[in-house]
Amino acid sequence: QVQLVESGGGLVQAGGSLRLSCAASGRAFESYAKGWFRQAPGKEREFVAVVSWSGGSTYYGDSVKGRFTISRDNVKNTVSLQMDSLKPEDTAVYYCAARNGRTKFLSAEYDYWGRGTQVTVSS
Repeated sequence: QVQLVESGGGLVQAGGSLRLSCAASGRAFESYAKGWFRQAPGKEREFVAVVSWSGGSTYYGDSVKGRFTISRDNVKNTVSLQMDSLKPEDTAVYYCAARNGRTKFLSAEYDYWGRGTQVTVSS
């Protein structure tokens, strides 16, 4: 059974940092692009970042560019999201996702999803 499990969410003050991790099991995801999305209450799911299967290409949503960094470890089958200079508007449930193929920015193009981890940034 394919599983993506996020961890590392929590409560942090504005300007602080958090590091999210996503562990994959049940399938070899080395050839999969892996991404992070987020969803705040009453809003649509938003693209945050994606990393190619090799780790050589990364893309970010405009709202997090320059503050967040995505990385992956294909040996450990994990993907991480380092979040710095956090703002209250970053508050959301963050989801890890994987797709077999090229990097994409739309959530509908991802095949596997984790259950999410809550990130709350206080002002």
